Amino acid sequence: MSVSVPADLSEATAAGSEKSITKLIVATSVGNALEWYDITIYGYFAVYISKAFFPNNDQTTSLLLTFGTFGLAYLARPIGGIVLGAYADRHGRKSSLLISIVLMTFGTLAVAVMPTYATIGILAPVAVLAARLVQGFSAGGEFGSSTAFLVEHRPDRRGFIASWQFASQGLSNLLASTFGVVLTGWMAPADLDSWGWRIPFLFGVLIGPIGIYIRNHLEDATAPPASAESSPVKEIFLKQKSRVLMGIGALAISTAVNYLIIYMPTYVVKNFNLPPVTGFTATFVGGIMVTLLTPFAGMVSDRIGRTRHMIAANILLLLSVFPMFLLVTKDPVPAVIIFVVFVLSTLKALYYGPLAALMAELLPPATRATGLGLGYNIGVTLFGGMGPATMTWLGGFALIGDLAPGYYLTAVAILSLGTLLTIHATRAASRET
Repeated sequence: MSVSVPADLSEATAAGSEKSITKLIVATSVGNALEWYDITIYGYFAVYISKAFFPNNDQTTSLLLTFGTFGLAYLARPIGGIVLGAYADRHGRKSSLLISIVLMTFGTLAVAVMPTYATIGILAPVAVLAARLVQGFSAGGEFGSSTAFLVEHRPDRRGFIASWQFASQGLSNLLASTFGVVLTGWMAPADLDSWGWRIPFLFGVLIGPIGIYIRNHLEDATAPPASAESSPVKEIFLKQKSRVLMGIGALAISTAVNYLIIYMPTYVVKNFNLPPVTGFTATFVGGIMVTLLTPFAGMVSDRIGRTRHMIAANILLLLSVFPMFLLVTKDPVPAVIIFVVFVLSTLKALYYGPLAALMAELLPPATRATGLGLGYNIGVTLFGGMGPATMTWLGGFALIGDLAPGYYLTAVAILSLGTLLTIHATRAASRET
C-alpha cells in the first residue's frame, strides 16, 4: 500500500532542506571570506603597507619586500593544511574550522594595530611577518576542512555547494575594493599613508567573532572518517601523492589569475602611474563577476561533469590572457584596465565553479581534509602567494616589462590544461575497467 505525502509537508521539507543548505554555506564560507578579505586588502594596499613597514628609497625594492613577506607567509600554509587537515580527519571538521577562524582573527588584528617602521624600527616588519605566518597557518587548514564539510553534507550537489568556497572570495574582493575606492577617493593621500590603510584591516577583525559564533552553533553531521589507528598524513604521502599533485595542477591557473587581480591596484600605480582608484574599480567589477558566476558554473558542472567544463574554461583563459595584456600595455587607460579585469574575472569564475568539488573528488573521505589542505596550500603558495613578487621581478627585465603578467599566466594556464586532460583521461579509463 502506498502512502501519499501531503503537499504542504513535502514543501516544508524542501524549505527546511534549502534553509539547511543556506546555513551550511554561510557557516563554512565566512572563514574563507575572512581569509581572502585579509589577503586581498594586504595586496590591494601594498603600496601603503610598503611605506609603513618596508620603507626604501627605491619603490620596486620596497614593494618586493612587501610582496616577499606576503609570499613567505604562505610557507606556513602547507603546514597548517597538514596539521589542521589531519585534525579534521581525526576529530571532525567543525573543531578544525573553529581553530582556523580564531587564529585568523588574531593575525588580522595584529597587522591592524602594528606600529610602523618609523616607530619601532626593524621590529615592525618582523612582527608583520610573524602575524602573516599565523594567518598563513590558520588559512592553511581552512580550505580543506570547509570543503570536505560542504561536499560531505550534500554529495548530490557537490559542484554547486563547494563553489561557494570561491564565490565567497568574490564577496571579499567586493568588500576590499569598496574600501579601496572609498578611501582613495575620500581621504587625503597623507592620511591614507599614515593611518587610513588600517581601516579595512580593523573592519576585518569584526568579521571574526561573527564567524566564530556561527560555526560554534553549526552541527557537525559528518563523523570523523579516519580511524584512530590510521594516519591521514602517512596515507597521503605514501599512497596518494599523485592525487594531491593533480589537485595542485588543476588549481594553478585559477589561483594565478586571482592573485594577478589582487596585484592589479599596485600594477596600475607602479607601471602606468594611474590613480589607485582605477585598480580598485577594476577589482570591484571583477568581484561582482566572481560572486555571481561561480555558483552558476558549479551548478552546471553537476550536470555536464567537472573536467569537461573546466577544460573549456581553461582554453578560453589560455587564448585570452596574452591579448588582454597586449591591450593593457598598448592603451593603459582606466576603461581598458577595467575591461581586462572584467574578462579575466568572468573566465576565472567559470573555471572556479567546479574546482573545489573536483579537488575533493580526487581524494577519499578518510584523508580528504588533509589532502585538500596540503594540495590547495602548496598550489596557492607556488602560483598565488609568490605570484605578485614573481611578476614584479619579471617586470624588471627589459624584454618582458609590462607584459610580465601575460607571460606568467600563459605558462601556468598550459600547466593546468595538461593536468585537466590527465584527470579526464584517467577518469575515462577507470570507467572502462
